[in-house]
Amino acid sequence: MKQKILIVDDEAGIVDMMKSYFEPQYNVITAYNGKEALQKAACQPDIVLLDINMPELDGLSVCQKMRDYISCPILFLTARIESSDKINGFQAGADDYIVKPFDLDELGARVAAHLRREQRRQGNAAVRFFGEMAIDYSARTISINGETIALSKREFDIVELLSLNAGQVFDRERIYEAVWGIDGAGSSDTIMEHIRKIRAKFSAHTLYNYIDTVWGCGYKWNG
Repeated sequence: MKQKILIVDDEAGIVDMMKSYFEPQYNVITAYNGKEALQKAACQPDIVLLDINMPELDGLSVCQKMRDYISCPILFLTARIESSDKINGFQAGADDYIVKPFDLDELGARVAAHLRREQRRQGNAAVRFFGEMAIDYSARTISINGETIALSKREFDIVELLSLNAGQVFDRERIYEAVWGIDGAGSSDTIMEHIRKIRAKFSAHTLYNYIDTVWGCGYKWNG
């Protein structure tokens, strides 16, 4: 069965161009505005190509809403090139950032790379137990004493990285590169904020500290 790719852009010409390019390899679903994109996302696509600059409901808002129920890669397509725009995009839940005008073959290569990464994650399906906590890396769920902990995609990615390498210290830059990718334009403050949120969610269910701060170095999993 072909993997599903959702293409969202308010410019019909761009949508048609990408649809023609991707159709031989993927099952292509299209949307021309944010509201339609959220409706089409119910089909559970394997990857989303999402324009930022759309009227009424922009791509950032669409991405944030999608992250409530899908965890597939989301790639922003936009003419914006400021670092602050990139940071906002990644914080909204995007996995990559493609600047218009783009080369279709490069876009295709990035799409394929993100899909391979997702397949590797799914192929490493396993459940690990850390005291009161159970992490299902296949279902991307975490529970403590049987209670499910709701994490965002980025928060789970950080927990996944640390917990699969328990005891290993990761500095903030390395965590950012592993989770956001080498093209990420964020800062160490982004990691600090995500760690703070993860800890707050864990502490509501347990007194055990699963993420240790190694002062001057970074963070490690204490499982």
